[in-house]
Amino acid sequence: MADTTQMLKGILDGCLLSIIKEGEIYGYELAAKLESYGFHSFSEGTIYPLLLRMQKEGLVSTTLRKSTAGPKRKYYSLTEKGELELEQFINRWTQLSSSVNNVLNKRGN
Repeated sequence: MADTTQMLKGILDGCLLSIIKEGEIYGYELAAKLESYGFHSFSEGTIYPLLLRMQKEGLVSTTLRKSTAGPKRKYYSLTEKGELELEQFINRWTQLSSSVNNVLNKRGN
């Protein structure tokens, strides 16, 4: 049986973009939000490389801000390109999940 992490690999980008769309957020908060939505297998160490790639692709922008509990934090926000990518992800996901549900529930055309 496939590892759940492998199954979610392509989905995590869209989930991160969706959470970032809610407002500026830093890495630890992102990990905590993912966990609150039921993603228990991802750590901050998994998320940061994805955020760095998204930053390089222009999907998110970053701002460093002082923290009351330690070093400065890097906050992520969605760019226009990121919003477009999120919209495209939602469309692809809706179509894919519908097809998978049809297969699992044996509902063909």
